Amino acid sequence: MSNPQPTPRLAFLHILEENRPQAIAWLQGGSDYPQISGLVKFYDTPYGGILIETELFNLPNISIPGSTSFYALHIHEYGDCSQNFSKTGEHYNPDDQPHPWHSGDLLPLLGNQGYAWDAFYDKRFQIKDILNRSVILHKNSDDFITQPSGNSGQKIACGIIRSNRS
Repeated sequence: MSNPQPTPRLAFLHILEENRPQAIAWLQGGSDYPQISGLVKFYDTPYGGILIETELFNLPNISIPGSTSFYALHIHEYGDCSQNFSKTGEHYNPDDQPHPWHSGDLLPLLGNQGYAWDAFYDKRFQIKDILNRSVILHKNSDDFITQPSGNSGQKIACGIIRSNRS
């Protein structure tokens, strides 16, 4: 029996273990949820896409024992988190696609009693395309139907995507 070729999963595990993202966004909560904080990391992969890892703390469901809540996570057009995130623009959508096929529509984030971690692969954009844009955490889950943004509700945390290259 010949040796099987490694799967992308093995490469992704190695990338995460090295912990050298090419871009990062530090998310901080807004005026209604100032305790939220965390990091979204963006890694180049050998498969033409990127690996996105998210870790957030102090989500709104932190005080409810055993609770789980889904939150929408999107890349928005502008990297301006001022005025309680009102200047981030719409979802990043260079191909003018309907929701949920915007390039900035990311997977939902599952928070468990205030904490969330997730990692996934995405081939709809490159890191150079999203630098200086923002990552927004919304209070509600994305319904993947409602235009233009999935009825995901209030913007509760924001971070600007910055290069992490030396």
